Amino acid sequence: QVQLVESGGGLVQAGGSLRLSCAASGRTASIIAMAWFRQAPGKEREFVAGSMWSSSGTIYADSVKGRFTFSRDNAQNMASLQMNSLKAEDTAVYYCAARLSTIGAMRAEAYNYWGQGTQVTVSS
Repeated sequence: QVQLVESGGGLVQAGGSLRLSCAASGRTASIIAMAWFRQAPGKEREFVAGSMWSSSGTIYADSVKGRFTFSRDNAQNMASLQMNSLKAEDTAVYYCAARLSTIGAMRAEAYNYWGQGTQVTVSS
């Protein structure tokens, strides 16, 4: 089992910044990749950013490219999401997720473990 705990959400004005963190514990050696997803009210959960645990490549959703930065610390089993130039449409619950397989990088159903979520609210 893998446990994921997010932190760092909150309320921020449009144009502001927030940093989300995700701490992984348990059987972390089995993790192949980690990612951030988000879900706004009435919408499906969508991929935001993610990276394979053993490589430097990172994938971003088009809507956040140039504004959000995914990073990870393998030694500390942590993943972070730096969010800059936030917009009202970024308002959502943000989830950290871990995947045990090598496929399905952007598909929520491919991820095996999820955090409890942290609310990000951007006021316009």
